[in-house]
Amino acid sequence: MSHVKVALVVAAVLIAAVSLLVSNLLVRDLTREEQSRMEVWAEAMSSLTRADENTDLNLVLKVINGNNTIPVIVQDSRGEILAARNVEDDGGFVFWKNRLVQDSIDIAIIEPHTASHKQLLLKLQQKVEQMQQEGYTMKMNLDGAGVQTTLSIFYEPSLMLRRLALYPYIQLGVVALFIVVALLALLSSKRAEQNKVWVGLSRETAHQLGTPISSLMAGVEMLKDLYPDEALVPEMDKDIQRLQLIAERFSKIGSAPALDSEDLRLIIPRVVEYIGRRTSDKVQITTDFPSSSVFVRVNAPLFEWVIENLCKNAIDAMAGVGHINICVRQRGAMVNIEVSDTGKGISKKRWKRVFKPGFTTKQRGWGLGLSLAKRIVEEYHEGHIFVKASEINHGTTFCLQLKADLQDT
Repeated sequence: MSHVKVALVVAAVLIAAVSLLVSNLLVRDLTREEQSRMEVWAEAMSSLTRADENTDLNLVLKVINGNNTIPVIVQDSRGEILAARNVEDDGGFVFWKNRLVQDSIDIAIIEPHTASHKQLLLKLQQKVEQMQQEGYTMKMNLDGAGVQTTLSIFYEPSLMLRRLALYPYIQLGVVALFIVVALLALLSSKRAEQNKVWVGLSRETAHQLGTPISSLMAGVEMLKDLYPDEALVPEMDKDIQRLQLIAERFSKIGSAPALDSEDLRLIIPRVVEYIGRRTSDKVQITTDFPSSSVFVRVNAPLFEWVIENLCKNAIDAMAGVGHINICVRQRGAMVNIEVSDTGKGISKKRWKRVFKPGFTTKQRGWGLGLSLAKRIVEEYHEGHIFVKASEINHGTTFCLQLKADLQDT
């Protein structure tokens, strides 16, 4: 799995690097070409400015009108705008000395000092400032009638060149999206494989437990007949029933269990009674229930397993000495079940990690109890389980949230 991730990242980096390199080379070449075109266009403008009534302007106008992609603005030495082309939404038109010209034909005259004239000049002046800040400018010196004049030509990359410059970053986004999707697919595949192993192990455990449990049940029935007054026989019967319950729990993993409306005031005390008989007298377990019944739709054997796991973890955290309190409260359509202990606590950075499979602070154990509890609560009962509060050396509170069964309330 890790090798596949590394290979994906390396491939993505190589694709991105090659793409950026090729695109940058192409953008650089096109920038030089557009700069050369602007120099030719500037020469044409110079010729147009120096022309008289006897000058043939066909070639000059053909060069000027041939620029239909590069935005350009011409300014004289006094800062007045003489001409503009491909700026804003004027398409291939030329703004030349208060006239809109296309293919050397006047199509409109913009009178000076009018609102339209001022508005157009304002837009062009703002564009000049933008082009000047970006560094796209050149000077053209003109000599005419003994007077030297300087034209300032401002331009910017064409729309095609700007789009091409953005292309590598779009491609990087696509590559990044590909990596994310691929990693999610790999993680989903791995999770599905883990689930298959988990389910297979659980069902095989239930299957393997079935035969010896049946034999033990038959043996206990014989002992009841042979020793009806023996006090140990009922206890053995209870332990065998417990084994049968455990096998039933394992058999339900991997399939949608049947949910029934159950009263938490009846389910939780059964778990407390079972844990209380099998733990030290130095551990006190108390419960706090509302005065009325609290119904939720649960699978009783699996839900008891969750409470049992939380209590066992609490006992381990307290090293067999302390207090566990189970508090149940109904708030509207939700029921909160809080299991608090007086154990060693959990550091805040570990609050989410405690539900990861294999996470444990004990020297012995597989670290599957809380992971199993989370699976049962969130996948089978559509609830939520989390660490509500914890303080080192003062204790921890786990909270379960389930939907209340309001029909039976």
